[in-house]
Amino acid sequence: MKKILCMFLCLMLLTGCSSSDPVKKPAPIDEDDATSEIPKEESMQAKEAAKGAEVSMVDGKKVLKNPDSTLVLVNKENALPDNWAPTDLVAPKVAFSFKEDHPRRYLRKEAAEALEALFSKAKEESIILYGVSGYRPFDTQKRIYNNEVNQVGEEEAKKNVAIPGYSEHQTGLCIDVSSEDMDFLLKEEFEDTKEGKWLADNAKDFGFIIRYPKDKVSITGYNYEPWHIRYVGVEAANFIVSHNITLDEYYTEVAKK
Repeated sequence: MKKILCMFLCLMLLTGCSSSDPVKKPAPIDEDDATSEIPKEESMQAKEAAKGAEVSMVDGKKVLKNPDSTLVLVNKENALPDNWAPTDLVAPKVAFSFKEDHPRRYLRKEAAEALEALFSKAKEESIILYGVSGYRPFDTQKRIYNNEVNQVGEEEAKKNVAIPGYSEHQTGLCIDVSSEDMDFLLKEEFEDTKEGKWLADNAKDFGFIIRYPKDKVSITGYNYEPWHIRYVGVEAANFIVSHNITLDEYYTEVAKK
């Protein structure tokens, strides 16, 4: 019996066998595969931002290719396509400074729902906001722009009002808001009211940004408008506010990564 056991042990040593499975070492990491990719969330955000800023040249002007994007970059350089209008406009269930059923009562569905949540939260904290002007079709833009030119001249008008076809209001993603204490007027003094301060602090949590900040006039090309909020989605809004940038700069910072 002892001879058989010795022969078995010798056989195991000769064949390199073991009574337990060998420990498998991890495969070496291929350093070429260890890339520092942008996180999936940021990559998707960048892709949507890039999509929102894509333009094509039409009759000598930059026309946005994807006006339906919630991150569409409408500014003094990028125009919306001729005769374009949102197809999902709805009237948000919030207080307005007027009673009639007017186009400026409307926003795109996603923005309208976000505005309802924003106004509801404000009311919970004893802040009463009013919608003043949302969607603005081309013909209305033309009338407002011409009136402004007649009052202050073309050069000054361009700082206050968008040239027809270049207005964010046509996207259905932005709205001007005010308060009863302001007599529902749209003035810089709104920033000093409790409503204006609350809006500046909380809009991002519902996907809105102050589109034309005070210290970014040289970038946006528009005078400061503490009443003008633009829907971009919660993720983009928080990124923009936390980095103290505009939507124009957001495209540069994120979409080109």
